[in-house]
Amino acid sequence: MIAERLFSDLQALFSTEQVQETAVAHPLGNGGEVTVYPTSEAEIAAVLTYANQNGYTVSIMGAGTKRGFGGLVQSADILLSLSRYKGIVEHVPGDMTVTVKAGTSFKELQDHLATYGQQLSLDPSWPETATIGGIVAANDSGPKRLGYGSCRDVVIGMTLVYADGQIIRSGGKVVKNVAGYDMNKLFIGSMGTLAVMSEITLKLRPLPKCQSLVVIAFPEASLIDIRSLATQILDSMLEPVSLQLMSPSLSRELVGEEAYCLAIALEDVESSVRYQEKAIQGLGSSQAVVSIKSEEERIRFWHQLYRMGVNGASFIDGDSLTAVLKVGVKNLDALKVVESAYLLTNRYDVRIRAHGGIGHGLCQIEISGGSKDILGAIVDMRKQAHELKGYVVVTHAPLVFRQQLNVWGEKPSHFFLYEGIKSRIDPNKMLNHKRFVGGI
Repeated sequence: MIAERLFSDLQALFSTEQVQETAVAHPLGNGGEVTVYPTSEAEIAAVLTYANQNGYTVSIMGAGTKRGFGGLVQSADILLSLSRYKGIVEHVPGDMTVTVKAGTSFKELQDHLATYGQQLSLDPSWPETATIGGIVAANDSGPKRLGYGSCRDVVIGMTLVYADGQIIRSGGKVVKNVAGYDMNKLFIGSMGTLAVMSEITLKLRPLPKCQSLVVIAFPEASLIDIRSLATQILDSMLEPVSLQLMSPSLSRELVGEEAYCLAIALEDVESSVRYQEKAIQGLGSSQAVVSIKSEEERIRFWHQLYRMGVNGASFIDGDSLTAVLKVGVKNLDALKVVESAYLLTNRYDVRIRAHGGIGHGLCQIEISGGSKDILGAIVDMRKQAHELKGYVVVTHAPLVFRQQLNVWGEKPSHFFLYEGIKSRIDPNKMLNHKRFVGGI
């Protein structure tokens, strides 16, 4: 009955093709009884105003790549899809800023910027599909975070729609904007639990003149040897954009080496890149094999790495059970995390692919197998991260699996601040209910 009433009410507000009833529940959850596809900011506000006034809950989705990230609810009342709310609002090449609608895909934006010799310096998973709004809401970043930074480093302004339909703006459209509190950071990584991101203003970088991928394989080296070489690189004048350690299982897939491998990305003018390549070759020890990949190999490597894990937009019921973990530790402790993850195959009947950033400490671990073995592996990884004073977040798992574990881990000591902000901005707990830390 609720779905019928919703469908009828929303059809009165929007055109027929903008409102759809849900036929089958999605295995990843985070859906809605009725899906609405707004095409303007005013329509987003209208949906939220209607839901707020009538006591309905709203789930927010872009393309759906992160549908398996957080959330304990099969369906909210309304699924607000921003997949049709996309496009570039304003691009000022001289100021190196761009404003885009939240449903714009990462690739669509990068293709546009490339014609001006510019880029958005982020490297999220599934770049063809992932939307800017989803990337910012999840604070998604990849191996090149070492050189690029995160969403918090590139977002300079936002237009947001609160749960009651109120439209607000934070930040600005220029890089040197220092007036007042930086409210943008409050919403980055909040998983859509505070507001719907409508438009996002980002600062840009020039496209690099030259790019290179250097891979250092350690067929017989110990973790101490790898740590020593990584420390030399970090302490040197070299400026790698990524310094990523891969487990032997992942190295075999990406570079054909059954060994721990360091993937080093270099981006600069050609003379600088070539100088750094030679310097890295000079650092290599007898325990390490250094290779400079061809342009074709470099492109293929990054294409495969960014598609590691599970794309929630293409996930169907019956796909193999896989959990993807994000582990955060101190930079060099990423070595221990990747090794511990790889050794889980000695304890559990699971398939592991892992890589970690030496320099920023963020690691990604993909675990496939039976549910009991995956749960056991996650418990072990959390123990390891706790010992290293880090954390583990499950960034993908089917709904029934997420309901068996604490996706976000234990509540942090400052959780009361999250609760206070949520109750002030969304007192009815309408937006993305139970999608964030502590069931917010």
